[in-house]
Amino acid sequence: MRFLLTSAALALSLLAAPAGAAEPEQGGEMIVTYKDDVSTLDPAIGYDWQNWSMIKSLFDGLMDYKPGTTELVPDLAESYELSEDGLTYTFKLRKGVKFHNGRELKAADIKYSIERAVRPETQSPGAGFFASIEGFEELTSGAAEGLSGITVPDDYTVKITLSRPDATFLHVMAINFSFAVPREEVEKYGQDFGKNPVGTGAFRLAEWTLGQRLVFERNPDYYKEGRPRLDRIVFEVGQEPLVALLRLQRGEVDILGDGIPPAKFLEIMNDPQWRDNVVEGGQLHTGYVAMNVTLKPFDNVLVRRAVNHAINKDRIIRIINGRAVPATQPLPPAMPGHDPNYKGYAFDPEKAKQLMAEAGYADGVDTELYAMNTDPNPRIAQAIQQDLAAIGIRAELKVLAQANVIAAGGEKDAAPMIWSGGMAWIADFPDPSNFYGPILGCGGAVPGGWNWAWYCNQELDALAAKADAMVEPAQAEERIDLWRQIFLRIMDDAPWAPVFHEQRFTMKSDRLGGPDAIFVDPVHIPVHYDEVYIKHGQ
Repeated sequence: MRFLLTSAALALSLLAAPAGAAEPEQGGEMIVTYKDDVSTLDPAIGYDWQNWSMIKSLFDGLMDYKPGTTELVPDLAESYELSEDGLTYTFKLRKGVKFHNGRELKAADIKYSIERAVRPETQSPGAGFFASIEGFEELTSGAAEGLSGITVPDDYTVKITLSRPDATFLHVMAINFSFAVPREEVEKYGQDFGKNPVGTGAFRLAEWTLGQRLVFERNPDYYKEGRPRLDRIVFEVGQEPLVALLRLQRGEVDILGDGIPPAKFLEIMNDPQWRDNVVEGGQLHTGYVAMNVTLKPFDNVLVRRAVNHAINKDRIIRIINGRAVPATQPLPPAMPGHDPNYKGYAFDPEKAKQLMAEAGYADGVDTELYAMNTDPNPRIAQAIQQDLAAIGIRAELKVLAQANVIAAGGEKDAAPMIWSGGMAWIADFPDPSNFYGPILGCGGAVPGGWNWAWYCNQELDALAAKADAMVEPAQAEERIDLWRQIFLRIMDDAPWAPVFHEQRFTMKSDRLGGPDAIFVDPVHIPVHYDEVYIKHGQ
């Protein structure tokens, strides 16, 4: 056994104020608005951007991320060890951590919570994340009652054995599907547990009036000293974004959960009174044009490279009021493995025409471009259509409902090109593996899959498997470098034309304090509520 990391002091030191800085005072209430009500607060079920950060404030997992970053740190685990063969993780739990009902968290709760997410009857959209744990297939098929790979030697020790090395495993221990829940409360409420959540998190649910508001109150027994900083958070739902903006400007609201209304974005950004209240940050997102490499003319790599040179990304970003940065590669800038030195394919229509001629399409070619029908995607697709026409690619637009575009992408011979906007990939966790397997790997190039380019490079698949088998801390840098090479190889094959990485914009009131990174946290989307505080005297 090799000791890897202990967090009793480290995790808390990562959260501490910088040397010499005054610790913000604890207390106060924050108001957040949303147009729609929350679907569920069950960590095994919740899987949308709205409830993501709410669930993270009510529950904890074995691992978490340093606030405002993608850096993993232990959470409910005090420390962990990894076996020599890279297959068994041994987690030592913190003692004295309590659920909101007052009962102490024990190792059996971790085992129960993960197994609950895997069981078919739970219908968790995250069940597949646990596929590397021994016994996964037996539990999902009904042949076993639990996961043989999870054992509980004592009340504060959890051992998890994998069927294969998996470098993404600790990330899986940090997403909500693995968060600890108390069995007695789940059995008490049944399918209504998502409306009556009980976790170990910084806040606990005090009120939920459907269609009106949710109220979170500070958990006085929370194990992290000084967290959360706020006493209460009120989430007001049913609030139209334009009305919410006016209320924030009047001092009645603290955060716009739905963001700045598009119709008001430029006005706000150009208003010296309000633009300083806007916080901008990256997110793990990429919008791209997928080219079906099994269909003509995109079975020719020269044509695919020509498309990359043809698209005017800056013009497209202007269509969405500048709320993105140009993409040079599949991985967004905040994702480990992104290569900041790689410049990608420059906007160069003449170069694109040359490549088309070399590919045998000097006279042009007819094809189809699919896009979803929600604004601004039809306008973006029209801009792409114009760019393609300039190099001889005559693309007929197929603007359809989202479900129809997704269905077409999942049929091998249906869609030659797809603009991914509105359906673009946002990573489940901050690891490059999640940007490969489902959308660029051979495993995703199947009927109903999300690899709409139908790109399958067996050599890269082997390299990806090698990368995900690198579980040693000493291999971390080598692993990320290997992923970097994989994605640059993909760009050489050009199954995608990456267009932009959307930026996230949060607008907050003058009362709120905290580093900008917690208001546009790349993992605790959209806001890391545990870290927000009310400024002194506000």
